[in-house]
Amino acid sequence: MPVVEIHLVEGQHLPARIEELLQRVSERYAAVLESPIGRVRAFVTMHPPELWATGGITAAVDGDPAPYFVAAVLEGRPMEQRQRLLRELTDALCDVLGVTRSRVRGRVAQVPPEDWAIGGVPASSKRREEIVARSSML
Repeated sequence: MPVVEIHLVEGQHLPARIEELLQRVSERYAAVLESPIGRVRAFVTMHPPELWATGGITAAVDGDPAPYFVAAVLEGRPMEQRQRLLRELTDALCDVLGVTRSRVRGRVAQVPPEDWAIGGVPASSKRREEIVARSSML
């Protein structure tokens, strides 16, 4: 289930840095969730500078990057793990892209297992044992 979408402004980061970012967030996401890295999906959505505003000022005028990310996890993950995920993904953005930490925003979106499909099968069925084991740890 681990999916992370990172929103960036076009032209603010070199392609090699974006590629490194995708690798780093995938590794950190897998480590935090204690999940095989093969399950992680990470992607970047680029936005034209004139269509991105921070504090009402477009990125075409304000060139200081202000990335935003959404990390999707199945419901039932402990709060400590979700908060660590927020820290680790923010760290990756700062380390790889050199962005100002206070400008990074992110959130964890919890998805009910019955609303997430793996190969067309609800995660509530496909990963039943993992979900039950996680809930007994809470």
